Amino acid sequence: MGILKAFIVGGLICVVGQILIDKTSLTPAKILVTFVVLGVFLGAVGVYEPFSEWAGSGANVPLTGFGNLLVQGTKKALKEDGLLGAITGPLTSGAAGITGALFFGFVVSLFARSKAK
Repeated sequence: MGILKAFIVGGLICVVGQILIDKTSLTPAKILVTFVVLGVFLGAVGVYEPFSEWAGSGANVPLTGFGNLLVQGTKKALKEDGLLGAITGPLTSGAAGITGALFFGFVVSLFARSKAK
């Protein structure tokens, strides 16, 4: 049941993004930033965490989940380190995902060739 819930929630988030691409003049980059900021806002007001626990990976994998991850890291670091935690918290909480993306992007670049259009 958890897999089905994650599939439906993640799919609905992607559908919202696709509708925004099709029906507005927003660029994909602006939509992605909007999703991250929305995740930050919903995480800051305490709404995203219960939603994330209910939806599982369907809420954690999209960019809204990344925004929530930044907020959770900031909250934790603020409690532990004070004001310095506002800077170190988001970097620490997102480090594994960012490092993974960079590493696997590099590995793929070794096997793929870019082509000029």
